[in-house]
Amino acid sequence: MWKDKQDGRRSDEVDIEGNASSLESVRHDPGQDVSAFVGKGVVFKGTITYNGTVRIDGTLDGEIHTDGILLVGEEAVITAKVTAGTIVCKGKITGDIHARDKMKLRAPAIINGGVTTPMLSIEEGVLFNGTLEMEHAVSHSQHEATPLHSIGIPSEPAIRRVSA
Repeated sequence: MWKDKQDGRRSDEVDIEGNASSLESVRHDPGQDVSAFVGKGVVFKGTITYNGTVRIDGTLDGEIHTDGILLVGEEAVITAKVTAGTIVCKGKITGDIHARDKMKLRAPAIINGGVTTPMLSIEEGVLFNGTLEMEHAVSHSQHEATPLHSIGIPSEPAIRRVSA
């Protein structure tokens, strides 16, 4: 999964394909390792809570919680409540998803459930069945502090007839 600098990429990049031919890379902090890896053919039931990056290529049933990066491989099947900083998905996720920073859906990803994220990119060939809620990047306190001005609409016509 980790590439040497010989392939032209920086060592602080992770690609979801695990090879240099992938167009998808996710930048993370230098020196940060993959915290967990659920390999192809592995079935995991439970809750994963971590900091950093996790890659899932197997089957996961439960919950995922992180402020870091979640990489979902093409053959991954996730049935879970997912909360992560950044999500890059090429597999199947069923459940509610909250990406705090962004979510990238790459073909042939399948999403069944509600997604909440401030930034979403969907590649052609992705199947998305569910709801989408886009969050504002601005905090709610700034948004609520801005006063709303009403536009007055006269209840009577502006032109009046004067009787003589």
